[in-house]
Amino acid sequence: MPIDTPNQPNWLIRTKTNFKTAPLLPVHAEVYGAILLGQVACGYTLGVAGTAFASAQSQLGFSDTWLGLLGAGSLIGLAGSAVMGRLADRFGRKRLLRGNMYLFALLAALQFFFSSPLALFLLRVGLGLMMAIDYTVGNALLVEWLPKKHGAAKQTNLLIYWAVGFALSFAAGYLVPGWRWLLASSAIFGLVTAIFRTVVKLPASPAWLASHGKPKAAQRVVTKRMGPRWRLPKQWFSLKPARQSSWTVLFSKRYWRGTLVGSAFYATQAFSFFGISIFLPLLLAKMGIGNQFFSGLLYNGALLGGNFLGIAVFNRVGRRPFLLTTFGLATACLLAMGLLGTSQVTLLLALFVVFALALSASLLLDYAYTTELFDLKVRATGVGFVIMMSRVGAAGGTFLLPLIVNRFGAAVTMLVCGLVLLAGTAVCAFFAPETNPQKQTN
Repeated sequence: MPIDTPNQPNWLIRTKTNFKTAPLLPVHAEVYGAILLGQVACGYTLGVAGTAFASAQSQLGFSDTWLGLLGAGSLIGLAGSAVMGRLADRFGRKRLLRGNMYLFALLAALQFFFSSPLALFLLRVGLGLMMAIDYTVGNALLVEWLPKKHGAAKQTNLLIYWAVGFALSFAAGYLVPGWRWLLASSAIFGLVTAIFRTVVKLPASPAWLASHGKPKAAQRVVTKRMGPRWRLPKQWFSLKPARQSSWTVLFSKRYWRGTLVGSAFYATQAFSFFGISIFLPLLLAKMGIGNQFFSGLLYNGALLGGNFLGIAVFNRVGRRPFLLTTFGLATACLLAMGLLGTSQVTLLLALFVVFALALSASLLLDYAYTTELFDLKVRATGVGFVIMMSRVGAAGGTFLLPLIVNRFGAAVTMLVCGLVLLAGTAVCAFFAPETNPQKQTN
């Protein structure tokens, strides 16, 4: 029988075990389900942009500049992740996540009724802002609820669901009639996610409550959702209320390395990945590949295959060698494709598949590595900032790709993407820290 002590209030004594050491319980499944549905919705919404707007361009007659802007619109909105991260650090996680997907569904449905490029662009930016909440706040809530031994694995598995959404968008491009219906179909995924989050009643983050001077409220949440056996880590009861950190703290001596590496790897990765993947049909045509449906299917299959391959090895090796290996291989493939031109289609397609495998495996870093680069005090702010930088890279790649490929061809496009990825690889080679707890040596 626990003994009462002056330092342990009665409401705490009834609990016995740190909730971060628990097995997977229904609350973990509910939080995970709520976040993975959002990943499917985000992947699908980003993926339909290239096919839908390329089709709309032929009907509405807008320029390549508008095509690039429309493809990049949701990615530009995703650059708002830094703002959403600060809001989440200040006001908590669950409120933002409970409401964002309802607005997401509304914005997606409204795309059906507009044909003005400017109006569609603004709607896409709005969708990106809603996705920014899922990318930033959802990831923070998930890692703060999951037990330690399951955290990294479950985070990396989210990529599979994002890739499933992205692959579904490729299929929808051939099955859904008309660009209006294709864009508006994103509303279905958003509405399903929103309803699920309402039904399961997403819980508040115990870590956030404790770090804001509310350990009793945090304990009540844990007891309500997990049972009286589980308690907060003891040190959380002595945490001082967190101060709202300025973005400048991310460039302090303590955090600058994580900020630099997170921004460099995520932005350069996103530049190449989104630019190529969103405008895949256009790029395949310029590469001289005849059966674009089969080639696109092969590319998307390689994206999924890279996810599974990465998951198989991700937690068995250090984060640093995983990053440098996947980036190095993807960079080599892009540069080789750029130098080959379009004369050797079979070899080009083989390199394209290897590139997709390597870069999609590297996407696992987007979930686990970014959260590991920052501690609890600045996690949502830090993750929000590097996601913002990644969306700057993604928007730049998506905006520039149709302009470059139409003016200079596929070979130059591959060289540009390869050089950008090479720059990210170089920064990480010098500064990337090892954050895998099982592999850390410093």
